[in-house]
Amino acid sequence: MDRRYERLDLMYNFNGAEQHLFPVVLLGGEDVVLVDCGYPGSLEMLEEQLRQHGIRPDAVTKLVLTHQDDDHIGTAAAWKKKYPAVAIVGSRTETPYLSGYRKNLRLQQAEQLQDSLPEDQKDYGEQFCSRYRALAPVPVDLQVSGGDRFGWGGGCEVVTTPGHTPGHISIRALDNAFMVTGDGAVAEDGELAIANPAFCLDRAAAQRSLDLVAQYHCREYLCYHGGLVVR
Repeated sequence: MDRRYERLDLMYNFNGAEQHLFPVVLLGGEDVVLVDCGYPGSLEMLEEQLRQHGIRPDAVTKLVLTHQDDDHIGTAAAWKKKYPAVAIVGSRTETPYLSGYRKNLRLQQAEQLQDSLPEDQKDYGEQFCSRYRALAPVPVDLQVSGGDRFGWGGGCEVVTTPGHTPGHISIRALDNAFMVTGDGAVAEDGELAIANPAFCLDRAAAQRSLDLVAQYHCREYLCYHGGLVVR
């Protein structure tokens, strides 16, 4: 079979520390599908990563946003502006937040926590809130639900993986060759783990989603944080 996906690597430097994010491009059929797109300001880096993997940026037909966190959707509005033919894809539950019809839940969480932060963390907390207030919404062209199937990557299914946010989705290859986890799971020391458990909007649901992700026994888990987990 021809290539079914490419894994990109977006590298950021925050206060001297490197952070890597791993968007995935699903190939095959009529679509070239980018899953998640990095922090705001990542457009040129994302374009360069695509080119390094032999993919023209204007060939991307769909941009799937797994959930509303800014490291996953930050470049979506800029991408849509530059490449207006791309279809933005999100879950029905996340769509109002992605599109800006409802206030971002991560921002609501941060605002609620702000008063309880220690004094030495309040400046960072306010910077975080300001970052989310500036986050550009993007209209969703295609709303999906768990169980929806597409020809992406040789045949894929949308898997509902709530907890990190209420409408989080992951993408599973129908033959379980791989799963694109988003923040439904992260890679830690070669194993699957809950993404940032202290800030999951529903910790119990996040654990159930992690259990579900693992129960598929996919050969490869393509994690946005931490990289690849091979079973």
